Formats: sequence, C-alpha cells, structure tokens
Amino acid sequence: MMVFKLLLFAVLCVASLASYTPDWSSLDARPIPSWYEDAKFGIFIHWGVFSVPSYGSEHFWYLWKHKHDPRYVEFMKKNYPPNFQYQDFAPMFKAELWDPVKWATLFKKSGAKYIAFTSKHHEGWTNWPSKYSWNWNSVDLGPHRDIVGELAEAIRKNTDIHFGLYYSLLDFFHPLYLEDHDENNCTTQNYVNEVMIPQLQEIIDGYHPELIWSDGDWTANDTYWNSKQFLTWLYNDSPVKDTVVVNDRWGIGSKCAHGGYYTCRNLHDPSYQAHKWENYYPMQGHVWGYDRNMSIDDYATAQTLVSILVQTVSCNGNLLLNVGPTHDGRITPIFEERLLQIGSWLEINGEAIYGSRPWTHQNDTTTSSLWYTVSGDGKNVYAILVEWPKDGAVILGAFKGTSKPHSVKMLGYDGSISYTVQSEGLHITLPVLLPDTELQWAWSLKISM
Repeated sequence: MMVFKLLLFAVLCVASLASYTPDWSSLDARPIPSWYEDAKFGIFIHWGVFSVPSYGSEHFWYLWKHKHDPRYVEFMKKNYPPNFQYQDFAPMFKAELWDPVKWATLFKKSGAKYIAFTSKHHEGWTNWPSKYSWNWNSVDLGPHRDIVGELAEAIRKNTDIHFGLYYSLLDFFHPLYLEDHDENNCTTQNYVNEVMIPQLQEIIDGYHPELIWSDGDWTANDTYWNSKQFLTWLYNDSPVKDTVVVNDRWGIGSKCAHGGYYTCRNLHDPSYQAHKWENYYPMQGHVWGYDRNMSIDDYATAQTLVSILVQTVSCNGNLLLNVGPTHDGRITPIFEERLLQIGSWLEINGEAIYGSRPWTHQNDTTTSSLWYTVSGDGKNVYAILVEWPKDGAVILGAFKGTSKPHSVKMLGYDGSISYTVQSEGLHITLPVLLPDTELQWAWSLKISM
C-alpha cells in the first residue's frame, strides 16, 4: 500500500513537468511507437496452471467453481477425487519439457516481430517470482523457474523480436479482490494498491517489456484500477517509457476508446480503422489456452491465417496470433506447422507486410480476394491476392484513371509480368506457376509508380 502511495504521489508531483498527465486527453495523444507500427505480426502465448487440465477454457477455475458450469463440474467428477481443488493443479505444472530457446527459435522462424506472453491470467498465478503472489507462482511451485525471465532472455539473445507481456488486472479468487468487489462495490482499492500495481511495477522494472497487453478490466472503471496514474508513470518515468506500447483495456468504457492501440473484440472482422488496432486471433477455435479436446478441424488452416494477416495489415491492424502450449512446455506440431507456414510466406512476401501502411484503397471493387498495402515511402503499392483467379488474370479497379505503372512484379517470382492499362483499371496477366512452387496461400504484386 505504502509503495503505491509513494508512486502515486511522485506521479502527481511531476505531472506538470512531464510529457503526459493522468487524464485521457493527454495519455491518448501519445503516438504509437514506430516499432509496433512496422511489426505487423506478433504471437500471443497463453500458458499457466490452466494448461494442466487443458480442457475447455483458460477460465477453467472460474467456470468450475464460480459459474458451476455443468461441463466442467462433470469433467472434474469423472477424472479427479472429490476433495481435489484447483490449487492442486499447480504442482503438475512442471514445464519439464520447456526450452525457451527452442520457443524463441520457432517464433523467429514464424516471422513474428513481437510476442505477448502471459505473465498472469485471471487465476492469479504469476509466471515470475512475484513477492505479491506468495506460493502461487512459477518459482515457489510447479516449474520452480522464473518463466518470464528465462523467456525474455531467450528472446533477446536469439532474436530481434520485441518482448511483451500479457497481464490480467483482475484476480477472480484473490481475497483482496473479492473484498473490494463483493463487500464494498469497488469503494476500496486494497487489491489494486497491494497486489496489482506492485506486480505491474515488478514486471516492468524487472523484465522491461516493450508491450503490455492489459486484460480483465471489465469489472470496474479506470478509477478503481488507477489506470491513468499507472500509464502516466509508464510513459514518463518507467525504464521502457520511450518504447512501450499498450492496448486499450484499462477499465469499463476504455476499450476501443482509450489507451494505446485498440482491441475492439475477439476475431475482429478486418475493416479500416484510422486508429491503430490489433486483431488478436486464436489458432484453435475460440480457445486461448491449450485444449486437449480439439480436433484437426478446429485449427485454422495456413490459407486462412495468411488471408487474415493480409486483410488485417491492409486495414491498419496488426495480427496477434495465439498459441497455447501444453502444461509440460511443448508447442504442439500443428501449432508449430502453422507458425512455420506463415514464416515461409513472410520470407517471400514480407516486403508487402513489414513497415507497410494502408493505401488509399484497402480492397478492390473487381474482386473480394485482393487487398492493398503501400510501402512506407509511398513508392510501391502491393496488391495481395488471397485467392488465385480461375482465368489467371486480375483487373485492379483501384488503378482506374491512373498512368501506366513503371513496373509490375510478383514477389518471389523472377519472370516478367504482363500488364496493360485499360478503361476498367490495371489488367494483369498472372504467370503459370508450377505445382511445387513455394508461392502459395497469397500472392503479392509489387506495383511501382
């Protein structure tokens, strides 16, 4: 409590001298750091005690013990003794096969430029040795390892990926959280002052994440969470003040309105937004943690994922693609395959994605399977086909009335591309590609004006 009071006093005292003040008009004016604008593709990683039952949802504890969802109640009755508690899963979360360098290598091959790793989910378990989560963290129990610290080191030593952390503001079963919400209707902030803010300080001072993916904000307004005061410190005085980027989940009404980039809803349908946004997308159904009950049909195909990436980037978003590791620390082969497939596509087509910006058009009136980006310097437009036209030709109506381009090329293809300017737009005849070509899932036409 005293630590946070001192922090809050310091923030308020220097606010008039600092770049940002604890109000949304000031905080919302902070530009998104350029690294995030350029990155375009990141990986979300949900891993915690919920990975042990690995059944249904990462909200397993809440659905079982609070909602008494029949599916979860029956699962526990069939598979565990009557006196079994959720806390009994923690010693089983051993991470005995976890190799953070192997993860880092896979993420690098995927083409991802940043990650958001679960430091703490709604169950309160911390994947670092938090002083404010005694005997409910990855060093005191389970792996007996500082997972956040080891992963941060592996990422930074072996890749150029930006290291970020997911953090749940709420803690469904923490006594102080329950006291604040159930008895006082958020008139006290004991949980915020004694647990949440100190933990956020721990991960920022200890691990220097360049991204904070806040969540669990929906039970109270930003005043309860002290969000504006925290962000003021983060932007003005924290060790990552110049590079950190945050999302928009800082209290009721803040999502898609305040903070950094927007995360309006799950499975966001891409459409252009002037404000930077992120499409956070689960690779397996609607589940974020690993679910042993999934079948092959529940996993998105490489075709689908590449298409979502292209559409998202065209519309001013970043794609944050989720993987759920097993409790022992493995990223299963199907997750691994999908990440490698995206990486192989980006190795050829990354020029049309990384560092790009939305063009004056996002898609085209002549076909729903084509999306545009433009290079950062504005000299090259990329028309990305997510479906190959049956007749081997495409008309780019967005170029109607323009002069003939200087050149048209297909990324990854060395041959020439035939094109003409016609009344309805730019007419391009696509090459005949061999079946074993590496060009697949989506095809990028580079149009130099």
